[in-house]
Amino acid sequence: MTGLTEHADLILDGTKIGWHQDRIEAWERGERIAPITIDMALTRACNYGCHFCYAMLQENDRKTITKEVITNFLEDCAEIGVKGISFVSDGESTISPVFVDACKKGHELGLSMACGTNGFVLTKRKLEEVLPSLTYLRINISAGERDRYGEIMGVKPDYFDRVCQNIRDMVAIKKRDNLKVTIGLQMVLMPEYADQILPLAKLGKELRPDYLVIKHCSDNEDGDLGVDYSKYAAIYDTLREAEAMSDDEYKVVVKWSKIDSTGQRSYQRCYGAPFMIQLSGSGLVAPCGMLFNERYKKFHMGNICDERFRDIWASDRYWEVMNYLAGPDFNAQKMCGSLCLQHKVNEFLDGYQKERIALPDLNGKIEPQHINFV
Repeated sequence: MTGLTEHADLILDGTKIGWHQDRIEAWERGERIAPITIDMALTRACNYGCHFCYAMLQENDRKTITKEVITNFLEDCAEIGVKGISFVSDGESTISPVFVDACKKGHELGLSMACGTNGFVLTKRKLEEVLPSLTYLRINISAGERDRYGEIMGVKPDYFDRVCQNIRDMVAIKKRDNLKVTIGLQMVLMPEYADQILPLAKLGKELRPDYLVIKHCSDNEDGDLGVDYSKYAAIYDTLREAEAMSDDEYKVVVKWSKIDSTGQRSYQRCYGAPFMIQLSGSGLVAPCGMLFNERYKKFHMGNICDERFRDIWASDRYWEVMNYLAGPDFNAQKMCGSLCLQHKVNEFLDGYQKERIALPDLNGKIEPQHINFV
């Protein structure tokens, strides 16, 4: 299979936290563990205006992540034991002037580096520079037709043509140089985008990335994006038809576990944050993106533009917030938005704490791909 190791799973609907048992056991002992994965942005700015964008709801005090700031941050991450860093979060990291340098520096330090992007500025020259440093590159593309792409993604329809060409180029560079990077497409599916499921699955079959993942749309606790989770059920047949377009080298994967959950959580405590935190493109360090907004200031733990990340991580403030989220005064069912980044990690750790889930026996098992992105 092109780009996908024949013996290693690519887990797109689930969690790989069970493969990090040393970190789980240290957490159980009450140790101050380093995050396995950090999801962050290099800027709050974006050149798109996607209608489904959660980041619009999470404005905070903007500061600039400079080359010095990101270099210090990456060095701190490598020092304390962070394993993977994904440039996704609440801004379009590829438009930051430090993007390429940050990917290269993190890779040099032994960190797994990844990026989620609209792909517009990733022209061939920039792709040649950055692809060798990445574990995965995921293009957010929620339509398979030009005009609907423009409507849903909040841009001119001809942006679609440029992004498609950029995807062709990244696939060609990967194949030419036999790179290990996984190239994927992602559709953030609101029920009203159902008409684009099959055109996008067909487009993926033509462009030949490794996969297309179709995922739910998260909303905040006030429902400001207006996601009607009850309407997903009506498009299940269409989603299955899209999955059937998979072949040996291209997979269409629906995140059924989240789409099927109708936005509900089975747990109350947030145990996942110490394992997987998020940083805003403003440099803000918070447990997760749903808490970036200024009104959640009591959960904010520092800013890498003002102080070193290693000092923020080692601070009592950082661990007071983490302990509060895992404690009896916090209820994720009532105090959080729907289906957050840590949702699957939380499900696993909640089941483990309640002895419903055991740590898997890893003897003789081949580790999944992208293991450092839990």
